[in-house]
This record gives sequence, structure tokens and C-alpha cells, in this order.
Amino acid sequence: MVIKVYIASSSGSTAIKKQQQDVLGFLEANKIEFEEKDIAANEENRKWMRENVPEDSRPASGNPLPPRLFNDSRYLGDYEAFFEARENNAVYAFLGLTAPPGSKVGVHISYSKPQPVFYTLFFSAYSRMFFVFCGCPSQYMLV
Repeated sequence: MVIKVYIASSSGSTAIKKQQQDVLGFLEANKIEFEEKDIAANEENRKWMRENVPEDSRPASGNPLPPRLFNDSRYLGDYEAFFEARENNAVYAFLGLTAPPGSKVGVHISYSKPQPVFYTLFFSAYSRMFFVFCGCPSQYMLV
């Protein structure tokens, strides 16, 4: 399985450039093997990417823009999908890869039921302010 990242080396959009750098930098930092496919320098890459982005993942108007990710020929998603997977610690699952042992980026972390939080209200006559202590006295906020 080969991860393919379709990018545009000569994009005029700074947002697209930053998104591309973010994806490529993350993959390199985590030693995830990938192929970079430039749609600006190679017409075949541009044509293939546009033909293989599913209809439901295309913009309402215009052509699909990079970065776009594929696992071989299977479409994975755009930058927003990649970013969401990264935020949920599920990048390897998103890419269709097996996470290396001890990786924090391989499994989705889910939490059990929320723990109760205790609040204590305290009035300081000296400063004439109310303090709310949340959880432990070292964490307080003014009200």
C-alpha cells in the first residue's frame, strides 16, 4: 500500500501551501512512506486526481484542490479529513495503515463517562472578590 499525496508545487494560495506543508511535514516526521504527486508539473497527475476524487467529495463548483490523499487508488480525503484524523489520534486508521508499536497516532482515544467536578465558592472580604475553586484549590477563577 502506497500513500499518495497530490499537491500543487506552484499554487498561488497560501492556505493550500500551508495545508500541503502540514500534511507532508507530518508524514515525514512520523516516518510514514508516501509519494508526492505534483499536479502543477504533471498533467497526468492532475487528470488522475480529478477523475478519482469521488463525486460526494468534490467542491460544489470548480475542480478538487490539493492536498488530496490516496492509498494506492483508494481515495482517503482532503486536508480537512486528514486534520480531523490527526486531531483524533487516528491518522494510521485514516491512511489505512497499521500503526507501529507504541504509536500515539494509531488509535482513537475514547474516554469513559466524565468525572465529577466539585466547585467551592469563596468570598474574600479583603479583596471583595468571589473565587470559585474547581477540582483543586490551585485552579480558581474570578466570578
